[in-house]
Amino acid sequence: MSGVVIGADGVARCPWGASAPDYLSYHDTEWGRPLHGDTALFERVSLEAFQSGLSWITILRKRPAFRAAFAGFDPARVAAFDEADIARLLADAGIVRNRAKVLATIANARAVLDLDGSLDELLWSFAPRPPRPAPRGFGDVPAVTDESTAMAKALKRHGFRFVGPTTAYALMQATGMVNDHLAGCAFRNAT
Repeated sequence: MSGVVIGADGVARCPWGASAPDYLSYHDTEWGRPLHGDTALFERVSLEAFQSGLSWITILRKRPAFRAAFAGFDPARVAAFDEADIARLLADAGIVRNRAKVLATIANARAVLDLDGSLDELLWSFAPRPPRPAPRGFGDVPAVTDESTAMAKALKRHGFRFVGPTTAYALMQATGMVNDHLAGCAFRNAT
């Protein structure tokens, strides 16, 4: 998987974005586009944590169920979850039923509420400046960067869980803090 591929629709995309219909939509409309707002970013932090050890397509397909189960990822509502909510979540076949990840999501919601500023401000403070040049192939795309390592450390200092440097970098890619659409991808400059 190096270099862009031309889809059946004649559009050049990153290879993974053309590999399945769920990926196509996500690649074309969300991935790599700047995302702001504490609720939206808390959702992405949560989903990236749930993805750890799984394929992203599994999380994408379960995203509507995740949103329903976690109160639309409203940090204040999730922070108030109790033992009954934990039991409900662990019984919900529509989501990934991993106790450690469920507990981490609740703890992370509480950490969002405890921040002195906004989650948006904290996360975006790690976006590299200036942006890096467009990668030519996925061999040019790192799994971890100095910025993602610093982000992970800062999040952990604030009480966040399941936010290692690789997860932080995936979050940076997903929310447009970095633009890893390949050179030649029709969606590299889409905003």
